[in-house]
Amino acid sequence: MRILMAGASGFLGTRLVDRLTADGHQVTRLVRRSPRTADERQWNPSAAQLDPAVVAEADAVVNLAGAGVGDKRWNDEYRQLIRSSRVDTTSTLAITIAGLPEVDRPRTLLNSSAVGWYGNTGDRAVEEDAPAGEGFLADVCRVWEAATRPAEDAGVRVVRLRIGLPLHRDGGLLKPQLLPFRLGIAGRLGSGRQWLPWISMTDWLDATRFVLDRDDLVGPVNLVGPAPVTNAEFTRELARQLRRPAIVPIPALALKVVLGGFAHEALTSTRVLPGVLTGAGFPYRHPTLATALHAALTAP
Repeated sequence: MRILMAGASGFLGTRLVDRLTADGHQVTRLVRRSPRTADERQWNPSAAQLDPAVVAEADAVVNLAGAGVGDKRWNDEYRQLIRSSRVDTTSTLAITIAGLPEVDRPRTLLNSSAVGWYGNTGDRAVEEDAPAGEGFLADVCRVWEAATRPAEDAGVRVVRLRIGLPLHRDGGLLKPQLLPFRLGIAGRLGSGRQWLPWISMTDWLDATRFVLDRDDLVGPVNLVGPAPVTNAEFTRELARQLRRPAIVPIPALALKVVLGGFAHEALTSTRVLPGVLTGAGFPYRHPTLATALHAALTAP
């Protein structure tokens, strides 16, 4: 399969490129700079610039582009970047796909979204049919997903990947926690009662491939593990596997000082279940947090 990918240089994208290439697919990466290799094509989503001929060469498009939500302290400028980096890329791809003659359109668009769609669910478990919640990330997800509409209206299979928290020691949720845990100065965040929708990196890659290959799957798909845990449970299990204490809780006020606007999202409870994946018979390799963390901590 010929796959065009945006966001190929990110935490998830680099691993997905490696996986797809190893599986025998041809991956072309969209880059904003001048191309350096034969598998790169230039685009400028901020100006809605993308050569339609580049898209016409693809059987499927995968869009993982977007500024990291936990990479910097949130202020108004960074909030705007979080939004525009997702909506501009998605809109540019969807409009370009829709503008192609039907015979030239890719069959599939896999577009990333996030479990932030659901907002704060408290202890209530939700699946893909739940409406959008409230809050900044929920609002971003709403316009982000809506930006895929031109491709959907053109008859392309659109899957909106509502991604949870992939676990890997080199990035995402896990990386910034390893040093304080190993130093014995870590603990639960706030009350610790908020739910975390984790997924192992292996299962995230497998699930993305699974959805790519399943033409019957359309619309939102939660890429999360089957057994969400609370932050307190996550903290205890990570401490157990690292064989370190985790007795220093981080107060909510301290998080707000350090993280700014992102503190609210870090303390949000999102209890999300993978209804579509489970219903489609997806075989999890790491169905429990214990096995997922072990894989994340021992991965090459």
